Amino acid sequence: MKKYLIIVLTTLATLTSLAPVAEARQGCGKGFHRGPAGYCRANRGPRPPVVIIPAGPRVGIFCEGRGYWDGHRYWRHRARHHSGWRYY
Repeated sequence: MKKYLIIVLTTLATLTSLAPVAEARQGCGKGFHRGPAGYCRANRGPRPPVVIIPAGPRVGIFCEGRGYWDGHRYWRHRARHHSGWRYY
């Protein structure tokens, strides 16, 4: 009886160790890859280059006809105040 139990356990161990190898060989084919859920997904081509668009005016810059930009709105005048600028 012990011999049969040992034979069955070794047979099951070899069969379970072969199962992942069989699934790993199943590929998606050229131009595809495995997604997070295991499904095949198409590879995307090259992505367009990133274009950096400058933001609005920099803080403290005078814009002709508008005034000084403080990050929130335009002010007509500015003056030194402690360690920075005061807009009014």
